[in-house]
Amino acid sequence: MSIKAFELVPAIERVKLMSDKAKTQIECLDVCGKNVYIGTNDCFVVHYSIEEETNSSGRVSFKTEKQGHKFLTVKKPVVQIKTASALNRIMVLCDNTLTLLNMLDLEPIMTGAKVKGVSCFCINENPIRTNPFSVEICVALKKKTVQLYTVTEDRLMHLRDLHIPDPAVAVGIDGIHVCAGLATSYNMINSETGQDQFLFPFDAENNKPIIKRISKEEFLLSGPSALGMFVSSAGNSKRPPISWSENLLSIGYVHPYIVAMNDEFITVHSILDMQQKQAIPFQGGAALDNFDGRLFVASGREVYALVPVPFEKQIQALLADKRVTEALDLAKNANRTGMTRDKFLKMYRRIQQQAGFIQFAQKEFEQARTLFLESEIDVRELISVYPHLLPSNCNFTRSVPALHEIADVTQLVKGDNSLLADFKYFLRTYLEEIRGTKAAYGFKQEIDVALLKVYAETNSPELQTLVAVDTGCDLHDCVEWLTKYGRFHALALLYKYHGENDKALGVWTKLVDDGVKDEAFPGLIFIVEVLANLSDHELVWKYIDWVLEKDEEMGVKVLTERPANDPPSERLRPDAVIDYLHRFPSAVITYLEYLVFQRKLEKETYHTHLAVLYLDNVLRLMKKDNVKKEELDSARSKLRHMLQMSSLYRVQLILGKAKETDMHAECAILYGKLEEHDKALRILVHKLKDFGGAENYCLVNSEGKDPAYRKRLFHILLSVYLDPSYERRDTLITPAVTLLNSSVAEFDTIKVLQLLPDNWSVGLLSQFLTRAVRSSMHNSRMTRIERMMSRVENLRCKEQCIELQRDPVVVNEERLCAVCKRAFNDPTFVRYPNGVVTHVHCAKNKFICPVTGRLFSSGSGAS
Repeated sequence: MSIKAFELVPAIERVKLMSDKAKTQIECLDVCGKNVYIGTNDCFVVHYSIEEETNSSGRVSFKTEKQGHKFLTVKKPVVQIKTASALNRIMVLCDNTLTLLNMLDLEPIMTGAKVKGVSCFCINENPIRTNPFSVEICVALKKKTVQLYTVTEDRLMHLRDLHIPDPAVAVGIDGIHVCAGLATSYNMINSETGQDQFLFPFDAENNKPIIKRISKEEFLLSGPSALGMFVSSAGNSKRPPISWSENLLSIGYVHPYIVAMNDEFITVHSILDMQQKQAIPFQGGAALDNFDGRLFVASGREVYALVPVPFEKQIQALLADKRVTEALDLAKNANRTGMTRDKFLKMYRRIQQQAGFIQFAQKEFEQARTLFLESEIDVRELISVYPHLLPSNCNFTRSVPALHEIADVTQLVKGDNSLLADFKYFLRTYLEEIRGTKAAYGFKQEIDVALLKVYAETNSPELQTLVAVDTGCDLHDCVEWLTKYGRFHALALLYKYHGENDKALGVWTKLVDDGVKDEAFPGLIFIVEVLANLSDHELVWKYIDWVLEKDEEMGVKVLTERPANDPPSERLRPDAVIDYLHRFPSAVITYLEYLVFQRKLEKETYHTHLAVLYLDNVLRLMKKDNVKKEELDSARSKLRHMLQMSSLYRVQLILGKAKETDMHAECAILYGKLEEHDKALRILVHKLKDFGGAENYCLVNSEGKDPAYRKRLFHILLSVYLDPSYERRDTLITPAVTLLNSSVAEFDTIKVLQLLPDNWSVGLLSQFLTRAVRSSMHNSRMTRIERMMSRVENLRCKEQCIELQRDPVVVNEERLCAVCKRAFNDPTFVRYPNGVVTHVHCAKNKFICPVTGRLFSSGSGAS
């Protein structure tokens, strides 16, 4: 695919020599700065000065003036000219002789420096030696030799000879590597080792061998079948070949283009994709090359410049043809034209953005996404192609010059709703990807508003997350949009985020009351959670009545699930809340449970109130017909737990109500709270027949108290079992024996024996008596052991006392404290086992000597 990369501009329209009648033809040329040197077929070297001019429209022209000429006398064509500006010399090859001329007057050097028998030569652009006042050249002789020279102002100093299989027709050199085009092949020669490597065959008789240095240790060679072959110094190729025309005369290289000339055309190929980009008709070509970054081409009588079209124009032309890949490849290499890094990055990112919109318009969304991300595009450029998605207060204006010609996406979809959905999905995913990243910096509102509108249209579940947490959406634009699409829950969340809690709750209450509908709304529980975490207590009281009327158990959570850092308020004082909740019986019970069990407030009124409500609930259920047993059992279980757990309620009040019914278990607990254990246990044993419960009663009510108290409770229980006045006492013999044999019951054996009836056999009591005897013996033995251990300890103390008295400590006016060196004014002192005596307050640790630091065992510390 073609592109205009160069323009052919006349530089020297007609070469003037001795006269216009002279049949002079250009054979070769070289350009150095503002100097042009031309070699002709009739042995002249002509010198021109050249000035490049650019007019206001950007067109380039050249102004030239002939400076002089020199006839070399041999009447043979000048085959090659190379300038060495550092030496002020030009090297001329004519009649197989390489000579040096002065750049200014074209006179030969006085020393007569020359090399004969030369077929061609080239300059080493990557010299081995670093002398700035010399030039390294490679010379091919007619015999089978290549020579290396160092050129100075007045000498051609021979360095070495390289022997080759055949005479070289063309040569190229880079560093120590010489590429030679022979009659039948191309060869690569290492000038240091002399190693000769065959590259590939070539017929020099039918095709002109051409060698062009491309970069360090890389050459471009004219190969067979009209192919340009890239060859490295190692003999391999790192690029695919270029396919060009037959009968090439010359090639030049200026990155990223390779320019080739045959007898009819000048063709331009890109080294990036090896494709031909331009063809310029040009007949009678004589020479073409890159001279210090400028391309010049000569015909028989004229010299032209190949002026590069600015990269920006080339790239824009490619983009206009929708050739995105080529445009980006060319743009990447534009940095080699001498642009600063910042200018290049700015230019390249703009090209990426243009390319991104081209891919976007062609529905290549993945490629467009990559280009937009890499170019760090102003996200508003993308949002602006979607109608009404930018915030109304956004004063964004599209880039000038424009990045694209898209009015909006409706222009691209042409009424296709499914395609429109694809475009919006692309926008959504792109905005989601960049949200919160560097690419979104400064555009949070624009991104969030656009996402909200897209989410609202598609009823996306991400809408609630967007508006609820750290959103940039403003109310001005979004309220109307959310209302339009019926996203009322999201609307309320947005109100809440912006602090408009009253409006938010107003929307949610309408959703509960079926004023409006929104499937995303979680229901009443969500409003309860919002109110529970609301610090505006006035607003809480505005809506709590409505919530409690909808659901008491759920509504009371507004009061019981307040945050820990909730500020105190008179209206949320527990007494005020309880007074308010009297209309809601379930709610007041739940709230009192919260105060008693969760907050653990030890206030008699709360505990009594809750116990009374529990009791009233049980009584109500007992009077009610067809009540499920599970419901009644649950209510009584809560009441019993409350009565057993708390000690703050008014026991007599509850007991007075409980005694009026058959609530024997509850009465037993209440009698226990009054320390009337006999009555409690008689209820458990005589009325409830709950023998296990009676035993458990003794354990629970003696918990945390001394063993004597527990024994007293079990003796009371045993007395109830053995009460002779109970008419059915025979039925209690078994539970009495079971109690005596229980491993958890504790008794005073003598008192038990005094209580037992005389008619009970020893066999009936064998287990109890056996355990009692063992326990008595164990206690006796333990007592003896403790007594003996005490005697041992007493003996040890006596021994220590004797030891201490054996070495008396004399404390008088002359005795000083070992630590502070002061006298003892008090009869008390501290003596360490090593004899150190100190004041009491100077002895910091009785196990460590304060003077020597010696550590004593716990049994031999200071006394």
